[in-house]
Amino acid sequence: MIIDAHQHFWQLERGDYGWLMPDLASLYRDFMPDDLAPHLLQHDIEGTILVQAAPTPAETEFLLDIADKTPFVLGIVGWTDFAAKSAASDIARLAKHPKLVGLRPMIQDIVDDDWMLRSVLTPAFEAMIQCDLTFDALVLPRHLSQLRKLLSRHPNLRTVIDHGAKPDISCGQFDDWANNIAVIAKESRAYCKLSGLLTEAGKDWTITEVAPYVAHLLEHFGPERLVWGSDWPVLTKAASYEIWIEVTVSLIPDERARKAILGSNAGELYRLSET
Repeated sequence: MIIDAHQHFWQLERGDYGWLMPDLASLYRDFMPDDLAPHLLQHDIEGTILVQAAPTPAETEFLLDIADKTPFVLGIVGWTDFAAKSAASDIARLAKHPKLVGLRPMIQDIVDDDWMLRSVLTPAFEAMIQCDLTFDALVLPRHLSQLRKLLSRHPNLRTVIDHGAKPDISCGQFDDWANNIAVIAKESRAYCKLSGLLTEAGKDWTITEVAPYVAHLLEHFGPERLVWGSDWPVLTKAASYEIWIEVTVSLIPDERARKAILGSNAGELYRLSET
């Protein structure tokens, strides 16, 4: 079974996508299940994890409604305010929905790089553990030292690093990212998403530029803790759905490893057999 463990839907008229502006051109339109379904059918992808794109409770409810009506959406990674006094109860309420499998603060957009280490967030992280939800860490390379500290505080927090922590492939920045991501892989049980890398490489990406980053993630997380995702439709800024699959296959030639990364690992990460 192949699972796309990271994709998005949005409707512009909802109005809570602060990052989604007209200058993003091809992304500045609605993307809904009927747009993605042909790609899934073409590549025999049996299901997806639908991930939040706006930091509002309303968008999470919008996504859960889609999931209720869309059989191929196996799980939702939503959003709630981790800093709210009601965070623990809010998380417990959301966790009652059978398709809510994780939550994602949009850390990359928060000005304070130390935000995730604030003590006010401790009840939220503890509630995530209690409710057996996955923490999707939307971080940049500059956040990796803080993420390392967070995971040492909460070793039982099931975590996945989105998009390999978004290394700046287009500028060839590798060493600091590589060292920090390797330490996290060694010291924690975190997973990492093999997604978003073509976007970080820019529109003129080459497979030669992307290959060292994929190889590094595979070396340190192993085929057991890497999870494949398309990041569609953001992916379309850099490549088609088909091309990203082709790149994945070419960079992970071992069939057993590829089978785990493209399918079974997502089931383990998001507890899909329990939803």
